[in-house]
Amino acid sequence: MKKTISLLLSALFLMGALTACGGSAAPSGNGGASGRASASPSGSLTFTTGGDQGTYYALGSVLAGQVSAATGTTVTAITSGGSQANILALSDGDAQIAFVQSDVMSYAYEGTNLFDEAVPGFSTVAALYTEQVQIVTLDPNLTSVADLAGKTVSVGDAGSGTYFNAVDILSAYGIDAETDINPVYESFGTSADSLQDGKIDAAFVVAGAPTNAVTSLAATKAVYLIGLDDDHINALVASSPYYTMNVIPAATYELPGDATTVAVGAVVVARDDVSEDDVYNFVSGVFENLDAVKSAHAKGAELNLDFAASVTSVPYHPGAARYFAEKGYEVPVK
Repeated sequence: MKKTISLLLSALFLMGALTACGGSAAPSGNGGASGRASASPSGSLTFTTGGDQGTYYALGSVLAGQVSAATGTTVTAITSGGSQANILALSDGDAQIAFVQSDVMSYAYEGTNLFDEAVPGFSTVAALYTEQVQIVTLDPNLTSVADLAGKTVSVGDAGSGTYFNAVDILSAYGIDAETDINPVYESFGTSADSLQDGKIDAAFVVAGAPTNAVTSLAATKAVYLIGLDDDHINALVASSPYYTMNVIPAATYELPGDATTVAVGAVVVARDDVSEDDVYNFVSGVFENLDAVKSAHAKGAELNLDFAASVTSVPYHPGAARYFAEKGYEVPVK
């Protein structure tokens, strides 16, 4: 009898232990950008970047590797269709952090241009570097944006961030992108080919300079960049504060002189439901190891805390804010 009771007690104890283990393993996500549970457990993040030939994916892979090696958070960089697709991936819970252009980030947050309604549930992690608006031509007689009236101009893929950048800049000069030019809707690589073949007069390219498509074109042809004047830049920045003035040095593409333009920021954002510790680890893993990032990718040389903490259009994630506060920077949070 004593032996039987002992065996029964042991069985009950084992069942209780198994039940407790099962309960602790159950997911308890609390919904994020789209109301879904976070698709990733704490400590593991999917980082959606850009095309496999672009800066977003190349640099994103470096950052993912650095954060994974230096912190307790594992980051996996994946390819994507770029800024708009990345915002949607966050909203759908298919990724936890993402690269976006600062203008596309603002469109999503406010529900304008590329987005029919505001996309909730994401925050800024850090601004990393600038992406210049490059208006590329092979015609040295095109020296002002005003000269593009009546010309055939590539304005980027239809509905892309580049397209809206082109609309902004042309509008600043009183040019309607649909009626005052002959618009064509081409990727950077196709635009370079069209310039080479004389099919278009100019192309808008929004990317960090030097950009591969423009560099390849400059290897065979004399390339020119159409600059913006101070008055139009000041008006554009006043109406759209995600733009900043930027100068592209002549040596970038062996230009006849420096080209003054505007730029948007390449920004990392995260779902609001990503843990504070994971976002803190991402930012600290990058900015506490800048030498390693610089040695792995040329864009690493542009990373700095002043720029990283400069975003005002979308509040920062608490994990990022905690890191910047430790470095003496106060950033807006929700």
